[in-house]
Amino acid sequence: MASVKLGLQPIRVGNIFCIGRNYAAHAAELRNPVENEPLVFLKPTSALLDEFSSIRLPEYSSDVHHECELVALIGKGGSDIAPERALSHVAGYGIGLDLTARDIQSEAKRKGHPWTKAKGFRGAACVSTLAPAASVADPQRLTFDLRVNGQLRQHGDAGLMLFSLAEQISYLSRVYGLSDGDLIFTGTPEGVARMESGDELELELHGLMSASWRVA
Repeated sequence: MASVKLGLQPIRVGNIFCIGRNYAAHAAELRNPVENEPLVFLKPTSALLDEFSSIRLPEYSSDVHHECELVALIGKGGSDIAPERALSHVAGYGIGLDLTARDIQSEAKRKGHPWTKAKGFRGAACVSTLAPAASVADPQRLTFDLRVNGQLRQHGDAGLMLFSLAEQISYLSRVYGLSDGDLIFTGTPEGVARMESGDELELELHGLMSASWRVA
């Protein structure tokens, strides 16, 4: 059973929704346009990786990138959720990595194919232990960092999201429906880069938690 931890409690994960191009600077660094609605893709639950496991790069890619993100856990699912009620559906917040085989993604985009092979490989959805939502007054005020081998690579400010978490939840509930245990990777800021074997990745969601992974 694929699960994450909310404090000490294991929570079964349903869907893993990811929002692409949700920070303008990240879209610009990859020369992608920004979207007029959330750009959504999915990861399988087999992609989940906890902090006690090493990241194993897929053999078919030579250019796997880190993408550090704020992650939200849905505690109460629903459909057609209004933005003003959306945050009441969140059970917890954490920090994670949306790993991307950039060479595979670029080739898929060139051919007009889906990105699943680039985004959904085993271990491509790294998630920390999550903090209860009640401990976060406003998720749009959260900031986070990623350091690789001690050097700052990414700094995120949720206030710079193009689509707020409430807007993401409302959109996902209208288009797909949300279920208890769904995860939302809310988008990555600029600074994504290739990972190498032996890299040590340290993530911090300021005021809430830290997490780390090593690349095997």
